[in-house]
Amino acid sequence: MAKKLFVSNKDDTVRMFENSLLEKLTRVHFTVPLFIFLPVVFWFLYKSIFVFSLPVLTLISMFVFGLAVWTITEYLLHRFVFHLELPGKLGHKIHFIFHGVHHDYPSDSKRLVMVPTVSIPLATLFYFLFKWMLGAAFVAPFFSGFITGYLFYDMTHYAVHHFNLKSKFWLDLKHHHMLHHFSESDRGFGVSSKFWDLVFRTMYRKKQ
Repeated sequence: MAKKLFVSNKDDTVRMFENSLLEKLTRVHFTVPLFIFLPVVFWFLYKSIFVFSLPVLTLISMFVFGLAVWTITEYLLHRFVFHLELPGKLGHKIHFIFHGVHHDYPSDSKRLVMVPTVSIPLATLFYFLFKWMLGAAFVAPFFSGFITGYLFYDMTHYAVHHFNLKSKFWLDLKHHHMLHHFSESDRGFGVSSKFWDLVFRTMYRKKQ
């Protein structure tokens, strides 16, 4: 499994595992996260209203708080986890499997959103962490917002690589992400927002 020495501009990919089942688990259609996590969003909103009877202002505030926390989570994961390359051949392989393959094959349509084998355990981990911090009632609308932010990130990531975008907002996000791929991969870690790149001064050094 050697890393390619070029960046492909086509919707193609490289095989990562000899085992066919493991290989299948590395690919996913971009709509799959919607089918998995939209019910989660609505379930926790249902609990917020009909189980915990939270006031409307509390529900909205915690939902927005969850969205905001997702944005910093997205930034930190991308910057410090996805771009972490441990030393040695094994470290290089692990990095390539988790994120390096996307930089070599950025237009691969089946590797643009998180696969369920990664997203479901991560979501579960975050849920129990937030439940411990916020309690069962407040975590319901908070987690709905957090997962909504994650879905916006996944859909945005697919869109900037594959959709024919027209509006200034989407073209700006696309330009920001393409510079990360093709100019300075150690900058521009925000995908659904540039806010944390501005805060942590990881905007691009060169004037593009």
